[in-house]
Amino acid sequence: MLKYSFSQIKNDRSPLVEVDEDVELRPEFFERSKNLIIDAKNVHVKGQFFYDEPFVTGNFTVTADVVAPSTRSLAPVSMHQDFNFTENYSEVKPTPEQLEDEETIIQVKDDQIDLQTAIEDNLLLSLPSVVLTKDEDEKEIYPEGQGWKVVSETEHENEAKEKVNPAFASLKHLFDDENKK
Repeated sequence: MLKYSFSQIKNDRSPLVEVDEDVELRPEFFERSKNLIIDAKNVHVKGQFFYDEPFVTGNFTVTADVVAPSTRSLAPVSMHQDFNFTENYSEVKPTPEQLEDEETIIQVKDDQIDLQTAIEDNLLLSLPSVVLTKDEDEKEIYPEGQGWKVVSETEHENEAKEKVNPAFASLKHLFDDENKK
């Protein structure tokens, strides 16, 4: 568990408290993210905490080798994640003005900054919204079943242009007699 003392960082003589750790993700993390991440290995965090009245601020870079399900076929897809995040920690409940000014403010409990949870949450947030296997990406492979298939947006638009609305199809010949006169 990566926990740091708010008061220790606040009162530390050096301006920065360095963090450079390998991270072992908890089983609870995998349970709550089971639909988003199949596995994650080689998770590493590097960064620092510093005190800037009234917050302890943390700036971190996380790297991880992640296996996530394809958003198209649910097949496992391996990818390398490399992302940054910044969080502000406060001993007291943030004011509405502070919440407007700062992106993330977390109120600490029992003087403990829980970096483990921050890393796990930001790992989930860093995942791309579309995850595809190499074949799905290169060959535009879409899933299909009995009587249905997924089509690309372009293919859907082309089919829609070619498709004639049956209600209007009968009207097509309405003016044929007039044009012959």
